[in-house]
Amino acid sequence: MHSLLVIHNSLTANEPAAGSPGRPDTVLRACGYLVEVARTEEEAISRITEADASILNLPITAINHWGMLLMQQKTAPILWWCTDETATLSVTACEDNIMVDGLLAPSMHPQEIHWSLHFSAKQCFERQQWMKEREQLLSRLEERKWIDMAKGILSKVKNISESEAYDLLRKQAMNERKRMVDVATSIVKVYQLLQDQT
Repeated sequence: MHSLLVIHNSLTANEPAAGSPGRPDTVLRACGYLVEVARTEEEAISRITEADASILNLPITAINHWGMLLMQQKTAPILWWCTDETATLSVTACEDNIMVDGLLAPSMHPQEIHWSLHFSAKQCFERQQWMKEREQLLSRLEERKWIDMAKGILSKVKNISESEAYDLLRKQAMNERKRMVDVATSIVKVYQLLQDQT
């Protein structure tokens, strides 16, 4: 990781001037990183593609908005730049569910910054894996719902047990070379359509 995008906005406008010690871009450049700075959403969107991570010099209340914006463009770690100013602006949100992969501060030494960035990359990867697994589980639950509804309909209409209805669904899916959930969805929708017409 060597290229970083630092995000500032109007809430952090009272920060020290460019090049001053304590500014994230100054500190990170001194540690050997290539740093781009963005102050608007348009600048951030155009510059995130080249960055290995984003450093948000913002109050916590603004992080989720910026995090979502940046993650839509590129999957990369998001770290919060914690200073007296950003911490003071964040007191009311300290219990909120904030998605950041790491934390940086102006008082950190280069090795601490390096390791924080390293672990944030790992955290970002784990978060992405968790989100994919969550989506897969939700998808399976949705599929299970359609299959269960179709089993109920078949057992009612054909006066058979649910296990027989399941076998019938499975055979129909194999015969049509479709996924079971697709056959189940068709059955449920046709049944609902017929019910609406009566």
